[in-house]
Amino acid sequence: MPLAVDMRHIRKYFPSSNVLACDDVSFSVNQGEIHALVGENGAGKTTLMNILYGLISPDEGQIFVNEQPVHIAHPNDAIRVGIGMVHQHFKLVPPFTIAQNIMLGIEPNRAGFIDAADEAEKVRRLAESFGLPVNPNARVADVSVGMQQRVEILKTLQRNAQILILDEPTAVLTPQEVHELYTVIRRLAADGRTIILITHKLLEVKEVADRVSVMRRGRMVGTHNVAEVTIRQMANMMVGREVILRVDKQPAKPGEVVLQAENLLVAGHGGIPAVFGVSLNVCAGEILGIAGVSGNGQTELVEALTGLRSVEGGTIRLLGQDITHASVRDRRKAGLAHVPEDRMVMGLNLKTNLDENVVVTHYRDEPYSERGILRGKPIRKLAQQIIDAFQVKSARVGEEIKTLSGGNLQKVVLGRELHGKPKLIVVNQPTRGLDVGSIEFVHKTLIEERDAGAAVLLVSVELDEILSLSDRIAVMFEGRIMDVLDAAEANEQDIGILMAGGSLETEAAPLEKAQ
Repeated sequence: MPLAVDMRHIRKYFPSSNVLACDDVSFSVNQGEIHALVGENGAGKTTLMNILYGLISPDEGQIFVNEQPVHIAHPNDAIRVGIGMVHQHFKLVPPFTIAQNIMLGIEPNRAGFIDAADEAEKVRRLAESFGLPVNPNARVADVSVGMQQRVEILKTLQRNAQILILDEPTAVLTPQEVHELYTVIRRLAADGRTIILITHKLLEVKEVADRVSVMRRGRMVGTHNVAEVTIRQMANMMVGREVILRVDKQPAKPGEVVLQAENLLVAGHGGIPAVFGVSLNVCAGEILGIAGVSGNGQTELVEALTGLRSVEGGTIRLLGQDITHASVRDRRKAGLAHVPEDRMVMGLNLKTNLDENVVVTHYRDEPYSERGILRGKPIRKLAQQIIDAFQVKSARVGEEIKTLSGGNLQKVVLGRELHGKPKLIVVNQPTRGLDVGSIEFVHKTLIEERDAGAAVLLVSVELDEILSLSDRIAVMFEGRIMDVLDAAEANEQDIGILMAGGSLETEAAPLEKAQ
């Protein structure tokens, strides 16, 4: 089978961070195959693909496309040879329509004026030809994340990409959107296109890929047929050691009620209610998981509990103290910690350094400030403690953090939020976009906090994560708690029924009659 991509002896060194991202890496992909590229955060896989797409120039090495040598110094060069890339963080213009985003730079025009009707019709025909229907006139800001990703894919197809690089394509998708994406990927491969899938999710590799290449610490470890390698073998190759894929924990020993929310009413965007009459308790020494398809009020609930969104009705108590209308700072002083779902935007400030990021929630407290003046030595000490305790690779005291991988950025957030032993830890999508090694670390850390007596409220769209970590599971649908289950007795089928708005009692009734 001819090669669509053949990268030979690629080397890339970043002197500013002293990182050898690609160390003599060779990587080849057959035409018409779905090829997964996996590795831990910081393994070098995104750097390698950025080189292929012309976003980064290699120090050494050769690239062949369709068995012809090419020089790719810019994305325009990549597009000319038939390569398209869909980035993990989409490159769309939110106020523009779907048609405007797809046709940006190649708009049809008459006498210098853009023909909006022709533009929309071209996009409609393109979308229908690939079985990816969209509303060309809808604004990107108003559509779901899954639809935004579809727009990104159509952008590359409009430019006749025969080789598609998808960087962490399911990191922000719902389970339903993930399966829709799998269908799209298979359809594109069947049409003769070549798909390179950068991912951390090994179940995803088994589900959709033909072959898999594994990178570790800037080097290529090996390439295998997916049918001939297990998830455990891939995980071990990625990390370089035996990985514990299953969460090892003892039964919970719940203590006093730490968080008590009663009859919460919270408005979403535009003032439309997003949380309706939610009541829940979380005790010391337990993890309460909240399951549900993304967009069913989980984000608004978390923001209300942590002080980022006002509460329209109901009460929130932390260790008996009414914090319903308390400020974020007062909630933190009362013992609340928050790991937000978007570490890049809300969790961290990537424009500043490690020290400022780890002290941002403690900067008014001793010993980090004195009479309003920050004290450098204690702050640097805290930063080093977090680096050591949370194994933050490549991080250095006083240096910027924007070059750190997603897993290491999440460790910085965890280290900061868990400093001072909080009584309540609210964690939202704690492992989104992380590799297996980082997921293992985050899960182990949350269990340790639970065992040390903290109350943990876990929100995740990853059902495996909810089932593995939780002691009790609350399922949300359209802003309501449908039921609360004992995790030891819960299963995916029951949770799935509740996530879709069903009732276990009505589902069980026909079975009882049949018996």
